[in-house]
Amino acid sequence: MLIAGAGIAGPALAHWLGRHGTQATLVERAPALREGGQTVDLRGAGRDVARRMGLERTLQDHATREEGVRFVDAANRTEAAFASGAFGGQGPIAELEILRADLSRILYEATHPHAEYLFGDEITQLSDTGKKVDVSFRYGPDRAFDLVVAADGARSRTRDLIFGGTTDIRAVGLTTAYFTIPRRPSDGTWARWHNATGGRTATLRPDNRGTTRASLSYLSPPRGDERLAPDAQKKLLRGLFTGAGWEIPRILAAMDTADDFFLDAVSQVRMPSWSRGRVAVVGDAAYCASPLSGMGTSLALTGSYVLAGELAHHAHHSDAFTRYERILRPYATRAQKLPPGVPRIASPRTRAGIRTLNTVLRAASRPRVAQALNRFLVPPADTFTLPPYGLQR
Repeated sequence: MLIAGAGIAGPALAHWLGRHGTQATLVERAPALREGGQTVDLRGAGRDVARRMGLERTLQDHATREEGVRFVDAANRTEAAFASGAFGGQGPIAELEILRADLSRILYEATHPHAEYLFGDEITQLSDTGKKVDVSFRYGPDRAFDLVVAADGARSRTRDLIFGGTTDIRAVGLTTAYFTIPRRPSDGTWARWHNATGGRTATLRPDNRGTTRASLSYLSPPRGDERLAPDAQKKLLRGLFTGAGWEIPRILAAMDTADDFFLDAVSQVRMPSWSRGRVAVVGDAAYCASPLSGMGTSLALTGSYVLAGELAHHAHHSDAFTRYERILRPYATRAQKLPPGVPRIASPRTRAGIRTLNTVLRAASRPRVAQALNRFLVPPADTFTLPPYGLQR
């Protein structure tokens, strides 16, 4: 089997295929594992999958250990705070937060002894003959595989070779830039979130590498900012955020030298079907719920677990693909239902809106109110029961 993408879903799928006795080949466009990326969280079913992989302890050892998140004003005064244990550990900051690069590397190290990795290459053509899939690569020789799975992200090129215009990439009205900046002693062990007028948001999050992960977000209708060159994107951000106060001048100053700068329109992926012939999709390539859902990593791990399990338990791939989608689609659909008003409610345009948001957040931090708001703030991470596939050791 060929898997496109060596981020999260791809190596996770390779792991479970290996546990079921099938070797996978993974092709990754990047020349090596990607070191960039922000913090991701493991919740509910996704954490259960990590536990079944035997990786939970390793992931905990590499956790960022954020103590929670503080919503702060321009003078850095706390308006509201949520500890990592809020909402049973499933609140804004989960109990297990880890850098995406660390999670990717851990999955790679767990799979590369029994999986083939092809870095610095990509699929350029797929031809499903009915009995196999003929694959052309940009640099490597043509090869044939029984099955192909696209796991190369929300903007998957592999998926588009087969599914074309049937994929709905739906922008939610928010654009975010991520990058790493030098840490200051004042950064501490809590994430900080600051709202500025005009629907602008900045965050600073501690990591486990002695640096700080920054993000700048702004409300915007789809207009293609993610397709601009990085220098143009940085110029755009400077124009939008100059004068916004708080620690934003520091963030903008460090942005120019960040080697992991990345800007994207926050989007969801919706597809009428997750397979066609001998090709399937998994993770963000199939059902990206967006970072706003808090469910991306859990969906990637859970989807890979289910897809591998169904392939191992059905003689024909079409039956496995059908069962995979039947089992997982309700879970993915729930994950894509963002809380009411998101992202606008979390990125107010006016000072009055920011004051209202802070009032609501302060109320939500109180235990009794938190219980009432639980269904709006907590992702549906615990609403999926993992099928008990028998596994080879």
